[in-house]
Amino acid sequence: MTMAESELGNRLKALRSDAGLTQAELAALVGVSRKTINTVENEVFTPSTTLALKLARALNAPVETLFFLRA
Repeated sequence: MTMAESELGNRLKALRSDAGLTQAELAALVGVSRKTINTVENEVFTPSTTLALKLARALNAPVETLFFLRA
């Protein structure tokens, strides 16, 4: 795990669930695979800025709510 991955946290699963979306549905909205959503949720993959912004838009949440730096 790289330093960037260990420092970046996310609330993707919680916000996706609150929105009533499956991983596959969210993936379709932002143009990626369900596996990509899964790896972001599990903090295996750090999304690009573009993907992070698309996810935030799809979930109607500020990107800073979706992703955060750990102290």
